[in-house]
Amino acid sequence: MTGPSLIFDKSVLQSLNPDEAMWLDNFYTVNITPLFFVETLADLEKEVRTGKTPEQVVGSMAYKTPDTACVGTYHRELLSGEFMGYGVEMSGRPIISGGQAMKLGNETGIIFREPPEVEAFHRWQKHQFLEIERTIAKTWRGNLKSETPEEINAIFQQFVAASGAPKSLDELKGQVDRIIDSQNQKASLMFGLSLMGVSSEAQEKIIKRWEISGKKPMREFIPYFAYVLSVDLFFYLGMAANLFSNFRHPQTHKIDIAYLYYLPFCNIFVSGDKFHIGTASFFLRPDQTFVNGLDFKADLVKLDQHYSALPEAVKNRGVVSFASIPPDDTSFLITRLWDKYMSATWRDIKTRKFDGTDKIDPETEKAILEKIGKFATEAKPVDRDSLGNSDDVQNMVLKHMVSAKKGKWRRFPPEVENSLKRILD
Repeated sequence: MTGPSLIFDKSVLQSLNPDEAMWLDNFYTVNITPLFFVETLADLEKEVRTGKTPEQVVGSMAYKTPDTACVGTYHRELLSGEFMGYGVEMSGRPIISGGQAMKLGNETGIIFREPPEVEAFHRWQKHQFLEIERTIAKTWRGNLKSETPEEINAIFQQFVAASGAPKSLDELKGQVDRIIDSQNQKASLMFGLSLMGVSSEAQEKIIKRWEISGKKPMREFIPYFAYVLSVDLFFYLGMAANLFSNFRHPQTHKIDIAYLYYLPFCNIFVSGDKFHIGTASFFLRPDQTFVNGLDFKADLVKLDQHYSALPEAVKNRGVVSFASIPPDDTSFLITRLWDKYMSATWRDIKTRKFDGTDKIDPETEKAILEKIGKFATEAKPVDRDSLGNSDDVQNMVLKHMVSAKKGKWRRFPPEVENSLKRILD
């Protein structure tokens, strides 16, 4: 049973040891932002503490990265799709791309194979880096260090001087909302498109679509664009009004603010970054939760201590056997989050016995694995449009290369490990 969807920034994973990282992987549906991948790769070109190479640091991060995580679609790809009329769902569900529509007999499905980013993480765990990745790292590191373009900064300095500088972050967010909801929606839309670097030709097509739509409000016509624009306006106007001086060096803010682009695609955002702590609440929906990275780590430590107290015979059965759901104890943060986001009946799901005898029925296991394997290997590709609504497909296969062990924890019972080995062999 997968848990609530979660996005974290790089500092959170850095703070965890491998044992704690196992519980992150086990109890949450982790949505890795492309920005996390960029920052991790960029660490190849950073100075690291004495005694460790950049390769060792990145390799350690890759090892702790959840194996079952999905890599969210780059926000600019989502914007491009929305500009062409494709909706972007912003309900807390991760949006992943690259799924291949498949059909086997009367059954349909979608197979999501591991994206290049995840394949890279597997190599990085072994300190294997392609030369092109080292080159890309240098470029990305330079881009991440770059300051706000002078021409954009000048525009917002003039705007603040003419309209008055907001005195607080609350006033700043109010000013941003007034721009987004301006009565002159065409002007706001064109300004936003220009700010994001959309070409004049593309702008004309988008404006024409907007006019055909009946000139709907921007938040209704292209809601994800309106959201991203609000994040950018918050950043640029806040910088111009010098409202972020209590956080960190201005050069780092653009890196941090970019994480907020992906908040619509999670239930929970976890960060220990001062900038996120101070600003994320302005962009979270009422049904979302922000968790301070220190509190998050403390809960994972508590979980690790809780499960470490189990008998060895139980622990040898693997995490999936004795921790398919969180402890029935609301002193755990994870339990309270499951209560908030998961089905009200999750507590009715009983974990297997804690006596080491709870082996999976061989015939049931064989049937499940054979069905998954047959669909993954024998189904034929079909046009995605022929499947209709993705919620109606019978099979959804996400292919992951999952480690059998992370830190001190075994993930699967021995018989499952043996079955998986036979399939792979």
